[in-house]
Amino acid sequence: MSPEVSTWLARDPDPITREELQQLVEANRQSELAERFSARLAFGTAGLRGIVGAGPNRMNRLVIQETSLGLGKYLLQKNAQSASKGVVIGYDGRPDSRQFAHDAASMLTSLGIRVYLTEKVAPTPVVAFGVRHLEAVAGVVVTASHNPPAYNGFKVYWGNGAQIIPPHDSGIAQQIDIAATEPLPEHSIDDAEREGLLVWLNGDFYTEYRKALNNSALLSNHNEPETMSLAYTAMHGVGAELAESLLADAGFNQVYSVAAQREPDGQFPTVNFPNPEEPGAMDLVIAEADKHQAMLACANDPDADRFAVAVRTEEGTYQMLSGDQVGVLLGHYLLTHAGPTQNLVGTTIVSSTLLEKIAESVDASFFQTLTGFKWLTNVAMEKQTEDSQFLFAYEEALGYTVGNVVWDKDGLSALVAFAQLAAELAVKGKTVWDQLESIYREHGLYINAQRSIALQPGTPPIGDTLRATPPTQIAGRGVAITDDLKVSQRIHADGLVEPIDLPPSDVLIYHLDDGSRVVVRPSGTEPKLKCYYEVVEAMSHEDCFNHVQQRAVEAMDDLISKHQASLG
Repeated sequence: MSPEVSTWLARDPDPITREELQQLVEANRQSELAERFSARLAFGTAGLRGIVGAGPNRMNRLVIQETSLGLGKYLLQKNAQSASKGVVIGYDGRPDSRQFAHDAASMLTSLGIRVYLTEKVAPTPVVAFGVRHLEAVAGVVVTASHNPPAYNGFKVYWGNGAQIIPPHDSGIAQQIDIAATEPLPEHSIDDAEREGLLVWLNGDFYTEYRKALNNSALLSNHNEPETMSLAYTAMHGVGAELAESLLADAGFNQVYSVAAQREPDGQFPTVNFPNPEEPGAMDLVIAEADKHQAMLACANDPDADRFAVAVRTEEGTYQMLSGDQVGVLLGHYLLTHAGPTQNLVGTTIVSSTLLEKIAESVDASFFQTLTGFKWLTNVAMEKQTEDSQFLFAYEEALGYTVGNVVWDKDGLSALVAFAQLAAELAVKGKTVWDQLESIYREHGLYINAQRSIALQPGTPPIGDTLRATPPTQIAGRGVAITDDLKVSQRIHADGLVEPIDLPPSDVLIYHLDDGSRVVVRPSGTEPKLKCYYEVVEAMSHEDCFNHVQQRAVEAMDDLISKHQASLG
């Protein structure tokens, strides 16, 4: 038995993972042991996320304890008031989440840091809300969001209520590495209670979040909500209770929850992959909507920070909206309802550029960030001014935040906002599809697509190849502008170079002369590319929508196939 394995077995507080590791040793599973001990689960800007199991490269009680100690020591270093301000901790419905949350609380309180711990499962946006509401120094959510059942995670919020960004991620990681070499304190939840360092967050806390949303002017647009019917699923997650309450608060009394998916269940028995974007994940809620002839089939992912919707068509079927379509609809709706000084909206470099056009048309302020909601909210806080308060941000992966009650994506407020948007349209005799078409007729038909491309092993780094020989054309379209985020430069075809106000990132964005766009994100670890495509088709009020849509789809197919062929 290696010294690393022996040390781990001596430190691990969990008999289940100790037994798992012991069996691997006895079975001489050397490659499996090497994989689990070759590295530590990396702590980054999303915190930790990984498969549950024994060893430092897995999610388990010992990793959580060491991570929590590292976080606590970093907080004490950065802010002298950390101990008294405290940390908010919540958790999702996965099998180990409650135990991991309690372990985190035990370790933080062992350092003298006050902890606000939820008594029961909590949607991720509720914990993010709690950080600012309780004026805490940080927040932790034990969740793997929409990952498969084998996973769990440890997500960290800073005192501003947003996800951590550099340099906090690397600062915390350094302290975790130190904590992994030191003796663990013997400290329990009971000890924390006795010392007066543990505050239980009960139903009153969830009510505060509910009140904050109900009091938001952006979620107070009550247009005959009683006439709007919708089906809803929590997807075996933690969103149902609050989603149903918030919809009822807003006057929606025709809400049909999918009973088989309403209660938290970390095994996700009715879906192969609990991500609303995955094929089949929305089947039960669409069936529920169809049963009641409801206008909308709505879903939250298991930690309720994302929102998905399928909308009834004229033919009586249901069609999913893309994340970009929902983002554009919500952005347009909110910009036409908010006060004149609440006009700052944003999205990410891989999301549709249509929100920017809508913002320009109403003299609103727009910003763009790298991918990840941590950037959207942290940048929004930096950019907002008295005359330009933050209103809305979204990313194409079904993440939206409405106003400043929560400084992270919030699938619950997005659900209420979208239901109100649909109800207002219905009062005017319009559908969601009518509204989308109206936006497209004003600004052009924007369609977006994403492809992951596996390259041959041994292929030179694709980013280096593309930079060494910059393309002047893609799929027969001229490259007008290249944004190279690695060097934070915008390079025009005529040679003009401008700086870009974004952190360095290995991303190339090609703006083509017909208004199309190609975004290439090379993987740093394997021969693989993520490519994001956007096509814009001009459209007048006289054009037949179906014909324009067909042209856009054909243009997209052509762009994708020719671009991928050029990378082969």
